[in-house]
Amino acid sequence: MTEPTVHVPAVAEPAPAPHSRMSKEFLWLVLPAASGVLLGVLWWFLAPGGINLITGNPALGDANNPDTWLPRDLVLAGLVLVAGCFTGVMLDGKLQGPSVGRRLAFALLGGVLGSIVAWLVGLLAAQVFGPAPNPALGPGYGFTLRSYAVLLLWPAATAFITFVLSLFGVLSKKPVK
Repeated sequence: MTEPTVHVPAVAEPAPAPHSRMSKEFLWLVLPAASGVLLGVLWWFLAPGGINLITGNPALGDANNPDTWLPRDLVLAGLVLVAGCFTGVMLDGKLQGPSVGRRLAFALLGGVLGSIVAWLVGLLAAQVFGPAPNPALGPGYGFTLRSYAVLLLWPAATAFITFVLSLFGVLSKKPVK
């Protein structure tokens, strides 16, 4: 006689908590915004009109000098461009699986927030540690940002690097025969 077969249902592992996955994706928003603090301080240290560590030229050390406007904007542009490229490279390995669009959207929004935070922290550092602007010259003088389009370079660089790396990933796959 044969013994009856008992079918014991397999114990499935519990699904990961959705809030833990969401919190990992939320880091793509928080980390670029938090790194904007460091970039803002670096902007003030490196840019003409701030501490001016790049040129060291005393003529460019005065924030009221109109000759410092373009180099100051270019220093912030370079900093956020490098940060955007770094974000895009770090995001490259994360573009598979579920919620790819959410991670990319968080990274792009984090880049916008990071740029704005960097700009505001740089202005705050100039107000706290720098000389007071000359009120006779008006509010447009002093350590300011002249080209607000610089603030879009971080998400633009992230999107471009992500696009290029995704394109290389697709083109490098061998065709299925």
